[in-house]
Amino acid sequence: MTASPENLDDRIVYVNGAFLPARDARVSIFDRGFLFGDGIYEVTAVLDGKLIDSSAHMARLRRSTGEIGIPLPLGEDEIIAIERALVARNDLQEGLIYLQITRGDGRDRDFVAQEGIEPTLILFTQAFPLLDKPVLKTGAKVISLPDLRWKRRDIKTVCLLPQALAKTIARNAGCDEAWMIEDGHVTEGASSTAFIVTQDDVVVTRPNSNAILPGCTCKALLQLLAENGLKLEERLFTIEEAYQAREAFMTSAGAFVTPITMIDDRAIADGKPGPIATRLRELYIEYARKTAL
Repeated sequence: MTASPENLDDRIVYVNGAFLPARDARVSIFDRGFLFGDGIYEVTAVLDGKLIDSSAHMARLRRSTGEIGIPLPLGEDEIIAIERALVARNDLQEGLIYLQITRGDGRDRDFVAQEGIEPTLILFTQAFPLLDKPVLKTGAKVISLPDLRWKRRDIKTVCLLPQALAKTIARNAGCDEAWMIEDGHVTEGASSTAFIVTQDDVVVTRPNSNAILPGCTCKALLQLLAENGLKLEERLFTIEEAYQAREAFMTSAGAFVTPITMIDDRAIADGKPGPIATRLRELYIEYARKTAL
C-alpha cells in the first residue's frame, strides 16, 4: 500500500544496492552531495503504476552526470529495473520517483574529490496527485523573481538553494510557482518549463541552452505540438509579454501541463484556464498512457 503521511518511514527506498525501509536509510556525513551539492538528480512521473518519459529522463541523467564527470554506478536498464521494483514494492499508482547520484563518500571534507570513490545512488517514491488537482480548475498563480542561479542550468544538479528559496517566496505569496527573470526575460520556472500563448495562438517557450534545464515533459510536448499542427516559436520572451499573453502554462514531470491564470497578481486574459493549455494537457496525458513503461 502507498505510504501515507503517517507512515512515510515505511516506504521502501533504495540506497547503494539495498532495498530497505526509509527509516533505516543512511548516507555518510562525508557524502559530497551533502557537503558540496556534488550530484545529479532526476524525477520521473508514475501514472497507473508505470514510468512516464523514462527514456528521456535516462538520457538527461546520462548527460548531466557526464557533464560533471560522475560515472553511472549502474546501467540504465538496471536503474529502470530498480525504479519499477520500488513502484511495485510501494504499490505506487500515481506519483513520482526520485533518483539522486552523488560523487560519493569523500571520507573527509575536501573541495577536490579523491580518485576512485564510489558514487552514491539513492531512489525513493512519492505518492502525488497528477491528474486530479484543484489548481487545474482555477489555473496556477505565478510570481516573477530574479534568477540567481549559476550558469549551467542545463545540468540537473542537486544544488537547488535558489529554487528552494524561490518556491518558498512563491508559497508565502499564495502562488504555485516562481518564474525566474534574467535580463528582463523569463528563463524558466523554479521547477518547471515556462510557456505563453500569443494573441495569434502561437505557443512560445525559450529554446534549450545553458540558461535552462531541457525539460523531458517539454520535449514530449513540443513533439505533440508539431503532430497536432499547433504553431510554436522557441525564443526568449519578457515578463511583460507574458502579462499580455492569451494564455500561459507550465510543464514538468509533476505538473504535466498546468494552465497559469495569474502572474504577479495580474490575470492572464480572462483569468481562466485557456483552451490551448487545456487541450495540450489532454494530449500529453493520452501520450503518457500510450508510451508508459
